[in-house]
Amino acid sequence: MNIGVFVIGTGNHVSGWRLPGAFKSHEDFSALLEITQLAEDSKLDFVFFADAPTAELDGHPGQAARLEPITLISALAARTRNIGLVATVSTTYMEPYNLARLVLSADKISGGRVGWNVVTTAQQSDNFDKKLPPHAVRYEIAAEYLDVVQGLWDSWESDALLYDVETGTFFDRSKVHAVNHQGKFFKVKGPLGISRSPQGQPVIVQAGSSASGQHFAAKYAEIVFTIQQDIEEARTFYKKMKDQVEAAGRSRDCLKILPGFFPIVGRTEEEAKAKYDELVKLIEPGSALKIMSDRLGHDMSKFRMDGPLPDLPLSEEVQSFLTVLYAKARRENLILREIHDLFAVSRGYILVYGTAGSIVDVMQQWVQTEACDGFMIAPAYFRSL
Repeated sequence: MNIGVFVIGTGNHVSGWRLPGAFKSHEDFSALLEITQLAEDSKLDFVFFADAPTAELDGHPGQAARLEPITLISALAARTRNIGLVATVSTTYMEPYNLARLVLSADKISGGRVGWNVVTTAQQSDNFDKKLPPHAVRYEIAAEYLDVVQGLWDSWESDALLYDVETGTFFDRSKVHAVNHQGKFFKVKGPLGISRSPQGQPVIVQAGSSASGQHFAAKYAEIVFTIQQDIEEARTFYKKMKDQVEAAGRSRDCLKILPGFFPIVGRTEEEAKAKYDELVKLIEPGSALKIMSDRLGHDMSKFRMDGPLPDLPLSEEVQSFLTVLYAKARRENLILREIHDLFAVSRGYILVYGTAGSIVDVMQQWVQTEACDGFMIAPAYFRSL
């Protein structure tokens, strides 16, 4: 079972930072370091840091003010030894040469423990003089972008550096290669100005579940971060994704599928339920509307909160998530306010409350029945121990 932690200094609950003793900032390096070191001491696989090329003032508070993730994981790398460090960077708003160098530098600082969460960015950013391409085009750009970046990461062979003091030969020029890429979207000569990673290449992580996202992940990704609510639907997605990986000429086992998982743990079921109720009480009306609107691809503020989930047009960009959410709403007869609160509490991830044992039973069932390979744990809040 592979387990990562979705780290937001303010907590994954929209108001998690308000709880007694909770960390309150995603700019507090000492807090983020403590979280990462705890995850490492607990033998978890990696910590994950999301990002976007905007200051999202109307959404989750942890996305309003946050440290730049490559800088962050580079600093964390110097204070950890084993934990994986995954950072999000957009293919739409950074040149591939710059990205390749930044991520590989962090990977070398860490000794080969870095992953890059590849996103194409779903929202227009007015911080760049660049129009957001259509969804399908963004993935076409991202595919070429990945080819360029991975070509640059391979531009130095693993034994190119010689450090031969007697002959004065620092590196073997025959083992350093230009990529000479001239494609539809990018023109990059190379080679990269940094030698090969100790792990060969940084790990590729991907979080899109649309048809384009699945096709992209099948070819490139080693971890897929997904949103699921129902174990049977998750099994269907798991098999479909693994089939696509195999069709792309890769081993089914080379891709790990990790849904977001929001556990609320108590010494008893009653204590866990009380914790859940306390988290629900912290929700301010409309506090998760921005998150919900972004996830569903529609402005949800114009709908009645005491009404059912409205029939929304399905686009490729939001179809997978809407399908999952509609199924949950039908199963549980949820009104829009309850769906809003689900986003506010758990950001739409699998929400389970109970004792440690009962929660682990759920996790074990999902993994053993091939609904996933593990989980991205999204704690409601983080606090110092």
